[in-house]
Amino acid sequence: MRSYHCPVELTLDVVGGRWRVLILARLKQGPLRYGQLKRLIPDISEKMLTQRLRELEADGLVRRDLATEPELRTDYRLSPEGETLAPVLQSLYDWGQARADRTGAVIGPQP
Repeated sequence: MRSYHCPVELTLDVVGGRWRVLILARLKQGPLRYGQLKRLIPDISEKMLTQRLRELEADGLVRRDLATEPELRTDYRLSPEGETLAPVLQSLYDWGQARADRTGAVIGPQP
């Protein structure tokens, strides 16, 4: 087991990286299919999305559910552990929106 110097270091080790936080933030809204995630995060490559989803699943933050009815499909959702990040993700969203309002940064339409 790796040791850390402070809790923030551990947190960044688990959720750090641009794509991981964006994926978690989108899944906070509810279960999504791979294609839906790709459309919501258009700048991520398919290879990177697949890799990050696998990592988040291995870290216990994302669950992959296979549904067979009415069709075979895979949904991704936050695991119970991932759901504990919801307040943190909401705080990041709120801070980013307030920063955009203060600085005039443009945030694109949210589907």
